[in-house]
Amino acid sequence: MLVDYWAEWCGPCKMIAPILDEVATAYNGKLQIAKMNVDENREIPAKFGIRGIPTLMLFKDGQLAATKVGALSKAQLVAFIDQQLA
Repeated sequence: MLVDYWAEWCGPCKMIAPILDEVATAYNGKLQIAKMNVDENREIPAKFGIRGIPTLMLFKDGQLAATKVGALSKAQLVAFIDQQLA
């Protein structure tokens, strides 16, 4: 599962949103993508020590496997996911 921590006021979050939608379609059945608004859900981001957004966290078998902070290009996001799913 890939979790995107974002906020309405975050410019880079808005930039990565359509890329995440494209990737969700491409990885349908292989990877679930969830989005969490940090303004509406403060406890979970605090638990993971999230200080900057967008933050992407990839979980495998319920455990945090990798984290990326900041907007990524589609190629960077695909490389990040593929590296973790390999």
